[in-house]
Amino acid sequence: MRLAPQLKRACLLSSVQRLAYARPSLASQPRVQSSTEGAAFAPGRPTVSVRAMGASGTATMEVEAPAKPQPIFRADYKPPAYLIDTVHLTFSLNEDVTHVTSRLALKPNYAENGAAPPLLLNGRDDVKLVGLKVAGQAVPESGYEVTPKSLTLLSPPAGPFELEVVTAIKPQDNSLLEGLYKSGGNYCTQCEAEGFRGITYFLDRPDVMARYTTRIEADAGKYPVLLSNGNLKEEGQLEGSRHYAVWEDPFPKPCYLFALVAGALVKKEDTYTTGSGKTVTLRIYTQPANISQVDFAMVSLKKSMKWDEDVYGLEYDLDLFNIVAVDDFNMGAMENKSLNIFNSRLVLADPDSSTDGDYARIEGVVGHEYFHNWTGNRVTCRDWFQLTLKEGLTVFRDQGFSADMNSAPVKRIEDVALLRASQFSEDAGPMAHPIRPDSYIKMDNFYTVTVYEKGSEIIRLYHTLLGPQGFRKGMDLYFQRHDGQAVTCDDFLAAMADANGEDLSGVGRWYSQAGTPTLTVSTAYDAAKKSFTISTHQVTPPTNGQPDKLPVLIPLKVGLLGPDGQDLPLHLEGKGDLGASTVLRCDAEHNSFTFTDVAVEPVPSLLRGFSAPVKLVVQGQTDDHLRLMFAHDSDPFNRWEAGQRLYMKLLLQLYGAAAGAASSVPLADCCAAAGGVPGELVAAFRAVLEDGKLDGSFKAMAMRLPSMAEIVDRIDEADPVLVWQVRHYVYQQLAQQLRPQLEAAIKANDVPPGTPYEFNAQQCARRVLRNMSESILGSLESPEIQEQLLRRFREATNMTDRMAALTVLCDTDTPGREQALQEFYAANKDKPLVLLKWLAVQASCALPGNIAKVRALMGHPAFTITTPNCCYSLFLGFARSVNFHAADGSGYEFIGDSVIKMDKINHQVASRIAGAFTTFKQYDKERQAMMVAQLRRIAAVEGLSENVFEIVTKSLQQV
Repeated sequence: MRLAPQLKRACLLSSVQRLAYARPSLASQPRVQSSTEGAAFAPGRPTVSVRAMGASGTATMEVEAPAKPQPIFRADYKPPAYLIDTVHLTFSLNEDVTHVTSRLALKPNYAENGAAPPLLLNGRDDVKLVGLKVAGQAVPESGYEVTPKSLTLLSPPAGPFELEVVTAIKPQDNSLLEGLYKSGGNYCTQCEAEGFRGITYFLDRPDVMARYTTRIEADAGKYPVLLSNGNLKEEGQLEGSRHYAVWEDPFPKPCYLFALVAGALVKKEDTYTTGSGKTVTLRIYTQPANISQVDFAMVSLKKSMKWDEDVYGLEYDLDLFNIVAVDDFNMGAMENKSLNIFNSRLVLADPDSSTDGDYARIEGVVGHEYFHNWTGNRVTCRDWFQLTLKEGLTVFRDQGFSADMNSAPVKRIEDVALLRASQFSEDAGPMAHPIRPDSYIKMDNFYTVTVYEKGSEIIRLYHTLLGPQGFRKGMDLYFQRHDGQAVTCDDFLAAMADANGEDLSGVGRWYSQAGTPTLTVSTAYDAAKKSFTISTHQVTPPTNGQPDKLPVLIPLKVGLLGPDGQDLPLHLEGKGDLGASTVLRCDAEHNSFTFTDVAVEPVPSLLRGFSAPVKLVVQGQTDDHLRLMFAHDSDPFNRWEAGQRLYMKLLLQLYGAAAGAASSVPLADCCAAAGGVPGELVAAFRAVLEDGKLDGSFKAMAMRLPSMAEIVDRIDEADPVLVWQVRHYVYQQLAQQLRPQLEAAIKANDVPPGTPYEFNAQQCARRVLRNMSESILGSLESPEIQEQLLRRFREATNMTDRMAALTVLCDTDTPGREQALQEFYAANKDKPLVLLKWLAVQASCALPGNIAKVRALMGHPAFTITTPNCCYSLFLGFARSVNFHAADGSGYEFIGDSVIKMDKINHQVASRIAGAFTTFKQYDKERQAMMVAQLRRIAAVEGLSENVFEIVTKSLQQV
């Protein structure tokens, strides 16, 4: 499953209505919720007074106070007492109530001579139990217990037995978008992580794998398409204009990979021939109006299948592969076996609606979900603590795929920039957790950039240490050992180590320790001996619950540059000739490595390719060193990184000057007094811009200043508004001093009118360099440039250029801004996915006082609060803007209001919005106090979901 870029919709159903539907006999009772399955009242627990209306009037009674949600611990894992061989599901889809009949062939997994323990099945409070049978016989009420979260069969038979469970659910009222829900007139499922329990009572855990047969019955006119996992075995007509379809999945899978779709959909069909000659039918389903926009996704799917065969030797294992695009989806996409369900935003594309970034995301996410067929489906997780086993590995695979399809250096830079801007902040905050967490309250909260993106970086460690061939050997052994199993991260590490005869225990610590290590490097050159020594010191800061950290294995990829910037040959003591780059294994607190035959004192090029997810500190590194690397380093990542380090030094210097000056002194005067933007940096920037050998996409990345998040990460108690202002000042200075060169870049990368849009590396490079140059010039806010941007917006022949111009215009207080926004809306008011861009660009606007605009957008027809996509675009777009940090606290209050409101609609969306407050300790005391006040206000809300409760309480523990 891929994280959502920003997505969804649902129907509103209050918890009181849901409870009354699920348990009619309890509707008039005080509702007491417990987070612990099967928890009973315990002596000594606090009680609360509740006033209840009865037949004889109002009475006051004492009931136990709701229990706080309790964490689940990885250390408490136990194998299930029962396993399931086969699952037969029958869905009778109806407009009022849907009935689900589940027949399970269970077998014991406890000690042979032991008594049969009770069978506890997971459930949800909006699932109503209608019938329960064992071996065809109804179970009396005394034989089972039902709670809002479980069904327990008290005395199961010894040995294998069949259990039949009949439930009633209302998908049309399921605003959580977990389990089976109805949206846009169609039925859809989302079962990862724990959504299947919202369909029927079940052993809802990933280590229970079974073969599924699914029968779907529905109205043939309203729901002509009936889909589930595996192969279509049978279909036909029923009485009363209904029809049915039977699907059979031959591969064992956990219930989180179950999928069902029913609706009035149309399909685009194609085929792919595998390396062994098997023909696979490929289908993408959408609503009728969108089918013309799936061609690119289909091409991406076929490229993914070919790439996985070429790189990993993995063929698709069925004759049919389906993708369904739905508008309302909590995540980005889901890898259900043979029936991938996608947020429409990650399938639909055309030049008038989609940017280059959209195309790239579609290509990457289509690949990601397809690659899960092996890394996630054929081999899955033993428990949810092992989530990075499938997600970190599959992100690594989709990154490799995207790199091979486009520009590998630029892809690497993009991935690292995302990691630093998002994951490093997460590592430094209250939600810091290892890539394999030790505990959670709500698993949904751990689909994080740490598990995904940092998890991918840990997989990359294996690749860097073992090399491509060694990594492939490890992957082959992993599948050979574990195909069809639910396994752990330790199993993956063991396969890598055993296949290569390597000790990788130091890599294992990355799975268990939170936080970002700092690797400090010092160097010494001995001219007499012509030797160069690199010494390293690593330390990982304390994080919540982990005060002391052990050294981890850090592969430090290095090269040495001569005075002309060319690579020097490497000779390491005891290792011989190593070429231009080598990998040093830093596995202790202190390590030292000496290179011999070094004729001149070199400039070290360290952490090439960002070979480990660490913060690198290089003692003695000068600006001259960085400028040499920026101009000549053969490693593209380190060439870019040198520029980022120069920019960061400048930004921190200017911020310090501005922060230490009196508030009455204008920012520009503070920065000018501190030296402004030095000529050497301007010259380095100019050299990149004018270098005809550099790829345009790389140039654009090299021209981008470090993000606000990265800058804040380097400052104690930062003023985020001042950070934004200093960053803006630097862009203005670069624009003023390099205007002719920027304008020349725009002209050189223009395309003739009428040139058709193409998504390829060459054309993307032209667009991104031109648009980056315009963005920098836009910081000048001159009328001439604003007119040019408005003209560019109106003349754009594709969404990439149109949105680039609109984004710059949106940050300027000019008539052209409102004109462009109105014209964009008028042209796209019937395109919901395009309007998400319109919402997001306004939400992220940097103009002072933008909070009023964002609040007003909540009442606009383009915004629907029950649609996750809308919420992510508006609320998260605003939370990532400088106005979120307005000095009066209005931004924090708005997001606090939004969390409270959304938690009554969709817990997952609400918890993601609440995550905006988790970085509060990075900011100045005044902002810390205001953010903490909002966290406390949210925590005080009665009936807070487990999702939001976990985010808020863990954050408040850091106060």
